[in-house]
Amino acid sequence: MTGEGQGAGSPRREELLEAAYAYVLRHGLTDLSLRPLAREVGSSPRVLLYLFGSKDGLVRALLGRARTAELALLADLPEGDAPGLLRALWEWLAAPAHRDLLRLWVEGYGRALVEPEGPWAGFAEATVRDWLVVLGRVLPEAAATEALAVLRGALLDLLATGDADRTGAAVAAHAARLG
Repeated sequence: MTGEGQGAGSPRREELLEAAYAYVLRHGLTDLSLRPLAREVGSSPRVLLYLFGSKDGLVRALLGRARTAELALLADLPEGDAPGLLRALWEWLAAPAHRDLLRLWVEGYGRALVEPEGPWAGFAEATVRDWLVVLGRVLPEAAATEALAVLRGALLDLLATGDADRTGAAVAAHAARLG
């Protein structure tokens, strides 16, 4: 069985999706195993397979949930000028409270690049489009692409090193050049 599963849209499916999302924020998706996940969320592998159709269906649902969190961020950004938008984006990206979500995003992004036909299909491209729409509100396309590259590079560096001062200074310098 593949696809959305038998319980698409059910309250139990949504409850388990939220619990599974909290689990993958802590543990990632790479070594996701249904037994430990099911035990952690108070379910069984059979119920998860029934509700999500397959392990790939569950991964797609989890990536969709992560994208929902990303889209909520983008929707809540203040209107204004390009430097202000970049500073607001970086403030959110650099906040320690968002590290688990961002590590999950990087994992999904990377897997979409190396397994374009798997459950990750389209995840990286969709997130690029989402961010370019937001940055495109205040920047022409080439400048929006450059700003996205700076943010994404600084984010990867921050996640790898934990050096918020250096990465934040790089983003601030780029934002200042836009103003």
